[in-house]
Amino acid sequence: MSGPAPRQRDRIGGRAIALIDGNSFYCSCERVFDPKLSGVPVIVLSNNDGCAIARTAEAKSLGIKMGDPYFKIRDMCRVKGVRVFSSNYTLYGDMSGRANAVYRDFSPMVEIYSIDESFLDLSDVHPDRRLELGRDLRSTVRAWTGIPTCVGIGPTKTLAKLANHIAKRIAPLDGVCDLTDPAEYEHWLCRIPAGEVWGIGRASLAKLEAMGVDSVADLADLDPRPVRKALTVVGERIIHELRGLSCLPLGALPAQRKGCAVTRSFSTRIEDRATLEQAVSAHATRLGEKLRREGLGTNHVSVFYHTSEHDRGAPMRSVSTTVTLPEATNDTLALIKAARLGVAKTWREPGSRPWRFSKAGIVTTDLMLLDASPRALIGQLDRERSGPLMAAIDACNARFGRGSVVPARAGMEAKRTWSTKFEMRTPRYTTQVGELPIAVAG
Repeated sequence: MSGPAPRQRDRIGGRAIALIDGNSFYCSCERVFDPKLSGVPVIVLSNNDGCAIARTAEAKSLGIKMGDPYFKIRDMCRVKGVRVFSSNYTLYGDMSGRANAVYRDFSPMVEIYSIDESFLDLSDVHPDRRLELGRDLRSTVRAWTGIPTCVGIGPTKTLAKLANHIAKRIAPLDGVCDLTDPAEYEHWLCRIPAGEVWGIGRASLAKLEAMGVDSVADLADLDPRPVRKALTVVGERIIHELRGLSCLPLGALPAQRKGCAVTRSFSTRIEDRATLEQAVSAHATRLGEKLRREGLGTNHVSVFYHTSEHDRGAPMRSVSTTVTLPEATNDTLALIKAARLGVAKTWREPGSRPWRFSKAGIVTTDLMLLDASPRALIGQLDRERSGPLMAAIDACNARFGRGSVVPARAGMEAKRTWSTKFEMRTPRYTTQVGELPIAVAG
């Protein structure tokens, strides 16, 4: 280990990035529309009500862990009074958009990192006012959306992430931590384990521990050169970020998507080809919607489907194939044709015992901007017809709700026997007129 890192206090007090995130975001969204859930343990489940993916502090205190299968904790939830909900991604996405609208009133640049986290540029805010602004931001988001948040401020994204971690776990900080303050920076870095740093996983932590690293301060004091050898350029970048040198620029626009996947576990097992083709057609429909939203296209799709290892004694099968299109497209009908061809290429009639497929999906990589993609010499697709047709379908679904207009091969959503289960999903309060909250006079 080298001597102390050159932590430049003037640099720490200069540039400022905030990371704000919603506390137990999915659960908090549920609490916004049901005040009776306040103080009650709440969990939200993954697709098909499989496992816990969000937990309130009360649920965590009961020992419920992230990823716990629901069938294993169902009885405990009933006994302990845990309120359990299916994922309501439409609601959560809309609430995220409302929160980010508030963030834009506080910062000229907002980078959405995930559905519940965003980076804000606070460099123009005087250092003495950053804590005050962080508290004002929290209270405004809570008042306007109902979502509780924590704010971490630092000169780099890595330090902002670390500050957010500290703000969440140290109650006296009241949900805001500012590591652009040199005194706070020196105080906290020696008290936080290195494993809490953004980008340090188990394998990296084991290597760092072998180098004598315990705290974040120890990590920041390392010579970046041997760290690069042990942890690649990512490790070296982390050290520079911990010293206040930004290596991860803040961007208001997300980077162009490189790949896209639509995968779903079935609520019931699929045994026949026709139903499987309907499922991959529905996935291709969703893929087309995602690509059109960003103006992207793809010239190949990979189709997969497989049985479940949990079906003990049942025959096992896992299939994957790639279908190449003549040119890049985001036309739903072309994507459906490719997806069905993938099933046709790989389907085998079962013997006396049918395969019971549990999951299927469509994956594509190397996405490109459709307007800039090369045209095919042979088999060119009719973009002049496709564009207006897809635009009309998207407009109808935007106005009347997703799934209002779909290709017949994808099946009507209400009649898909294999669709993902959401048996405990709350209403989509903010996006569906028929599911608006109803106030009842006492």
